[in-house]
This record gives sequence, structure tokens and C-alpha cells, in this order.
Amino acid sequence: MTTHWTNKDIPSQRGRTAVVTGTGGLGFETALALARAGSRVIIAGRNPARGAEAVARIRHAVPDAALAFEEVDLADLASIAACGERLNAAHAAIDILVNNAGVMTPPRRQTTADGFELQFGTNHLGHFALTAHLLPLLRRSAAPRVVTLSSIAARRGAIDFDDLQAERDYRPMRAYSQSKLACLLFAFELQRRSNAAGWGVTSLAAHPGISRTDLLHNAPGRYSLQGLARSLLWFLFQPPAQGALPALFAATAAEARSGGYYGPGRLGETRGHPAAAKPPEASLDVRAMIRLWEVSRRLTGVEFSQPRLLPSLVRQAARGA
Repeated sequence: MTTHWTNKDIPSQRGRTAVVTGTGGLGFETALALARAGSRVIIAGRNPARGAEAVARIRHAVPDAALAFEEVDLADLASIAACGERLNAAHAAIDILVNNAGVMTPPRRQTTADGFELQFGTNHLGHFALTAHLLPLLRRSAAPRVVTLSSIAARRGAIDFDDLQAERDYRPMRAYSQSKLACLLFAFELQRRSNAAGWGVTSLAAHPGISRTDLLHNAPGRYSLQGLARSLLWFLFQPPAQGALPALFAATAAEARSGGYYGPGRLGETRGHPAAAKPPEASLDVRAMIRLWEVSRRLTGVEFSQPRLLPSLVRQAARGA
């Protein structure tokens, strides 16, 4: 599948409510595009000042936008639970959840409030927990979609179940790649469980290719090798608005298929318009999907509704489906 799909192709989102994690870069561009399409948008992030700035910028561009900021720290399970409680109390349904926010390659191992390695804890476990808390709202939508952001770095990823938190051997890019492979496994397993349990939730994954976001400046640092590449070789990185297109396609396009994975369609999926992305072989391992789900459930303490057909999923895994 190749397209020349752009923001102009987003169907009307009037009457729909979207939650987008992340206040800058891809998250901001995703929220802006959804607001322009008429969606009520909730921007979820940990920094109220940046959240207020994002809301003000979108309102300047879209004066009649219906949007709000919701504080959530994806590196803190208590903050995620509190955010979920507030959203469940304030809204009848959520139609779109875009699990976008992330941390990339801090040079030294850091941990979340709950003791998880920062990248795995934020990029995967934080969004896993947030999705669980918002599942009741998603199930009340007529056509709910959950879009989880992965990365081309997932191609080099491996889930080290013996050292998930990189306590024995922390390597920044390896930990990042693991976290983004985990995001992909989560997206695929969420679709399998939704199908089995009749949740009606469409789960998709997307990646932005190589985009000019602030991840490389914020984590490794502006003067790190990666940060300098981002600053000096800016022309190799596509703009954030272009990088947000695969997630927007997954969130809104009629052609986006359940359980699908989308990224830029040119130059090895590094840039271009949205197209079907090639999942890494490791992301198709059903045994790993189920094992990661169960480990994530135990680590976060959250519960999704139990699929009625869970034993069939286990049998599929045993057959290597």
C-alpha cells in the first residue's frame, strides 16, 4: 500500500474525542491535526506549562478548537491512575487514544517513580497502564481506535525477559529499541485480545520514520553525537508534521486496518507519506506478545477485562501462531 495521504484527507472528526500523549513534536502535530478535523482533543503530558503552551498554540491556529490539557506523568503509575480516574469521571467515551509520548536514549540509566528503567517504563509500561485505565471509555465509543507509536529502532530490538529493566547491562539505544519493540508487541496483542473478548477496540501501531522532534535534544543531549546529528544534519529529518502522518492515518483513515502498522513509505520507511510498514520479525512472535502482556500486567498492577477466549490465545501461542 502506497498513498499520498495528507492531513487534508483526515475525515471529519466532529463528535469524536481524542487523547494524545505528549505536548511537543509529534504529539503536538497530531493534536493540532485532529483539532482541525473537528475532534475534541485532550493533550496529556507531565509539564503543565508546556501543556498550556500547546493548547494556546492550537487555539491560535484553530480558534474554535475544543481542547484541554490533562496532566499525566507516564513514568509514575500513581499519576497515570489519577489521570484515568479524572478522565473516566469527566467523559462519556473516548474515541481515539494516541500513545505517543516517549523518552529516548538517556546516556545514564534512570528509573521511573516505580523503579522501572526509564525508557521501558515510560514508552511501554506507562502507555500499557494508561490504555488499561481508559479501556472502559474506549469501549463506550462506537468505533474506538488505539494507536501506539513504535520506531524504526524496533527493527534492532529484542525483549530481554531476563533483564527487562537493564539492571545488569544498560546500553541506551538497546534499551530504547527494546521499549519500542515492546510498544509494537503491545499494539498487536491488544488487537488479538480485543478480537477475543469482543471489546470492539481497533488497535494499530505507527512509526514516524526519522523526524525532527526534540527527543534527541531532550534525552541524549543537544551536544551528544545524536543531538549534534539532529542539529547539523536537520535536512535528513522530515518535519514533525510529516512524521505525524502515519499515526494520524492509523487514527482516522477508513483504509487503516485493525492490527495494522504504518510508517513513511519511502527510503526504507524513513520519510514520505503513510504506507503499510513492515513489522520486525520479533514483533510477530505470539509467545512473546502473551509473555510481555502478562509481565506488564504484573509490573503495573493494572487489569484489562479478561478475554472470554483467552485459552484459545494460549493454544495459538503454543502452536506458534
